[in-house]
Amino acid sequence: MKFIASTHQLLQQLDLVDGVVVSKPLIPILENFLFEIKEGNLQITTTDLETFMTTSMQVESDGNVNIAVPSKVSMETLKSLPTQPVTFSIDDASHAIEINTGNGRYKLTGQNSEDFPKIPEVIGDNSITMPANMLLKAINKTLFATGVDELRLNLTGVYCQMFDDHINFVATDANRLVRFKKNGTKNGFENSFILPKKAVTLLKNSLPNDVTPVKIDFNKSYAFFSYGGVSLICRLIDERYPDYNAVIPTENPNKLTISRLEFISALKRVAIFSNKTTSQIRLKLAGSELNIFAEDYDYANEATERLTCTYEGSDLEIAFNGKYLIEMISNMDNDDIAMEFSLPNRASLILPIKNNDDEEILMLIMPMMISQ
Repeated sequence: MKFIASTHQLLQQLDLVDGVVVSKPLIPILENFLFEIKEGNLQITTTDLETFMTTSMQVESDGNVNIAVPSKVSMETLKSLPTQPVTFSIDDASHAIEINTGNGRYKLTGQNSEDFPKIPEVIGDNSITMPANMLLKAINKTLFATGVDELRLNLTGVYCQMFDDHINFVATDANRLVRFKKNGTKNGFENSFILPKKAVTLLKNSLPNDVTPVKIDFNKSYAFFSYGGVSLICRLIDERYPDYNAVIPTENPNKLTISRLEFISALKRVAIFSNKTTSQIRLKLAGSELNIFAEDYDYANEATERLTCTYEGSDLEIAFNGKYLIEMISNMDNDDIAMEFSLPNRASLILPIKNNDDEEILMLIMPMMISQ
């Protein structure tokens, strides 16, 4: 069997799904792309047994094809070629694959497609549809705050909490928390699930930033995403998400209002002089002044900056992990932001001065003990 495809178009599709492939998997077949051609439509599938991702494109073919193609070798070969049509010749008996170009011939060995894991059926208890750019924004606002501790598996993903008229996207690593709320979604039901970080990252890298509809079906075990010729199926994290609302402080008498870009710039400069282990930055608030301070005793380094701000409340000195604080503020969109505090040992909030009518974002950061 033979089929002809453009190197550029084929690479585009392979790039979409290559992120699923893991190196040195338990089952060797998982290092392959599954190529399935029927009536000139090439469907490409990858999986790590937890996540399945599929995309498709049109090719010239002289018949139906089913074969598992080594991902690393095929990707490296196609990347090294200029944009041109290439011919894949496949021996059904030996699973040998030959790639022919105008000037070269490359041979590799595939595997039997029958050995490739079967894709789970799309069986959802509930279903919603949303624009791709809306889902992409929710992911960008939350993904960075997910945890990495496998002993706290429930914190390693993004929590999707659906209500009748809105959806909450939540991420936390126990040191910081982000809640992105999308209003007016009209789901018509209440449900929730935890998406694993790998699947969310794949969505981030493959979703178009436009209004392409994304259909999401889900049940107790899987979530199914379908958009623009791409489908992604992932096993959900089977854990209970913590009651994040319980840690969001409601009494915050001290409020700082400041230019977001000025604040970030000052934090980045001062952070250069912070301790490389703790990344601690101290904020001292009094009147209309914010003093930002960092030091590293090991190298006798220190830095301080003073910014003009609007502050309502008692004089306060509080410390944070500078890397976390910078990353969180960088993921806000507004020109001016607010930080709300209660005590130096209590969680603080980072909020936009004004939310959009259909979106609300809240960020929470835990303080650090001030180094003496």
